[in-house]
Amino acid sequence: MKPSLLPALAAILMLGACEAIGNSRANPFNWFGGNQEAGGNQEQAADVTAQPAPATDPRPLVAEISALRLDKAPGGVIIHATGLPPTQGYWQAALVAPNNGLPQNGELLLELRARPPLSQAATGTPASREISAARFLTDQSLEGVSTITVRAAQNARSARR
Repeated sequence: MKPSLLPALAAILMLGACEAIGNSRANPFNWFGGNQEAGGNQEQAADVTAQPAPATDPRPLVAEISALRLDKAPGGVIIHATGLPPTQGYWQAALVAPNNGLPQNGELLLELRARPPLSQAATGTPASREISAARFLTDQSLEGVSTITVRAAQNARSARR
């Protein structure tokens, strides 16, 4: 290794280990990183279910969002949501924008929807019920968006940009 690269490599490793840099907005791994539960109590969760579903998508909301991840991609971001339906057998999951994908007050709202099983299905373990969906959004469609929220019937999860 060249002697001039050694100090640069040492500086990069030291800065990467600093907690202040690791948790700051300057770290590109944090740009679409952490997500949190949106709405901390059951009253707010009840309000989520009270909103009408869009007439164009007959699939019901998945019961609960268990994970939300945003991955930076060339030209935009990929939103990955994992949900827990009440039973096994849910299929054709998708992240649907109820308001035509238009952000409101800097927040882009998506809903995790899936078709229910065609016949009666077992409840099973949470791991056996997990269902996932992803959606790519362009940088242009994310202009003015500071928060992305994915909603389910019982809760919602948000990730800040």
